[in-house]
Amino acid sequence: MTVDDTGSGADGDGRVDPEPAPDSADPGEDPLALRLEGLILGAERRYTPFQAARSAGVSMELASRFWRAMGFADIGQAKALTEADVLALRRLAGLVEAGLLSEAMAVQVARSTGQTTARLAEWQIDSFLEGLTEPPEPGMTRTEVTYPIVELLLPELQEFLVYVWRRQLAASAGRVIQAGDDEEMVDRRLAVGFADLVGFTRLTRRMEEEELGELVEAFETTSADLVAARGGRLVKTLGDEVLYAADDAGTAAEIALLLVETMANDETMPELRVGIAFGTVTTRMGDVFGTTVNLASRLTSIAPKDAVLVDTAFAEELIRTRDAPASEAAAAEEAAAAEKEDEEPPVYRFALQPMWQRPVRGLGVVEPWLLTRRDSGGGES
Repeated sequence: MTVDDTGSGADGDGRVDPEPAPDSADPGEDPLALRLEGLILGAERRYTPFQAARSAGVSMELASRFWRAMGFADIGQAKALTEADVLALRRLAGLVEAGLLSEAMAVQVARSTGQTTARLAEWQIDSFLEGLTEPPEPGMTRTEVTYPIVELLLPELQEFLVYVWRRQLAASAGRVIQAGDDEEMVDRRLAVGFADLVGFTRLTRRMEEEELGELVEAFETTSADLVAARGGRLVKTLGDEVLYAADDAGTAAEIALLLVETMANDETMPELRVGIAFGTVTTRMGDVFGTTVNLASRLTSIAPKDAVLVDTAFAEELIRTRDAPASEAAAAEEAAAAEKEDEEPPVYRFALQPMWQRPVRGLGVVEPWLLTRRDSGGGES
């Protein structure tokens, strides 16, 4: 639902024209669909976009920007808006007027919220509600079953959504507070990893759509669970690829190897390859950007099957944090020195093997490192 920002329906001094308002419903609209909309929105259609903007005390231009940012389709000047739409405009405009948000930031809030919840809503309708609303008796339509189910689920799902959002907000705020200075709140040093299913394009030609959808869902679900459990953050999924970030190299390395190992143990899954880079990352609207992200993507494209490639900065970070030795020779020397002093030798989780330097499109010459685990005996596994 977006808007026509020409201000149609008003005369020069901003008053609504005396013409009768459009009907709230198109004659072709399904009455049951309208009932379902009213149930979900919790209010009836009362306003045209212009009337809603005026009631909220917001200019038509700003209302249009907010609605478009939220991803609502253009409805011209149909009477399709509710008291909730008016209240939402008032709240956003009030944050701007109070100086808590700039106008540009308020639009970003609208856009990020709209994009995130649009995907959630699509998933819930396509997967969740579709399964629950299978007609239990012959002759009943799906719509007839959907209404009572939504009526029961809506308040519970709403409370759960707010709970998860608060939890995620608390975790994100904690990460920002731990940043060293104001610049790090936007441009932070992170480990960024891409995990990519090998040969996915060929699979799309061989597999049925339903089977392919199940594979992608299994990959995304497994990846999301592993990333979250190990303390990383799933940035986004792209069907055959996931992008994740972690505050430290050790966490990112553990996630990458677990992803490869988990997929390798699943006969239904193709091989996986992972690329990780470490460095400054710009964060916007929950996404990550910058040279570090581009480098991680390029490393993924050249990584061998069921393997993890990392950049030099990532390798150096693992060495600095004592998660990996500078080399196996250095590790052997340290073990010998510890034995001589009757001390415990250092224990490293990972091993790094330098690969051939190679040119990477747009990034010059890079030196990838192959990341593996170290076995209990101290060598590469």
